[in-house]
Amino acid sequence: MLPSGLPEVVADDEPLARFLTSRSQFNSLMVKPGAFMPSPKDGKTSVFRHGAKPQESLLEIARAHAVGERTLHGVAICTAQQVRASELNVVAQEPPPRHANITGWPVAANDPELTKAQQKERALLIAQHAVLIRVPK
Repeated sequence: MLPSGLPEVVADDEPLARFLTSRSQFNSLMVKPGAFMPSPKDGKTSVFRHGAKPQESLLEIARAHAVGERTLHGVAICTAQQVRASELNVVAQEPPPRHANITGWPVAANDPELTKAQQKERALLIAQHAVLIRVPK
């Protein structure tokens, strides 16, 4: 067990929340692939193990551990199974509590354009199944 009380292995049916801090990560209808792209710093995508409800708890996690000074515009909810169906993995990594990373993003040696295209393809597979939750202002 992790300090949060969650199991170390992220189950396929677990909901994952990706906090959206840029309007470019979604539109009025859907989450865009860019919302799930890995960080250029470490090649991982940060998510939290939490579903859409209770929304108050979800927003509390976002504000306490994820968005910092940035504006929280929304949340993309997917499942670990949807991530794994995209040939990626979800690995628990606390602290902060409930945190996990999407890992296993493709990297094409010496070809940044191919790397970005392959990563965007995987991100699109996740985004097309993600549920968008808009945060009230």
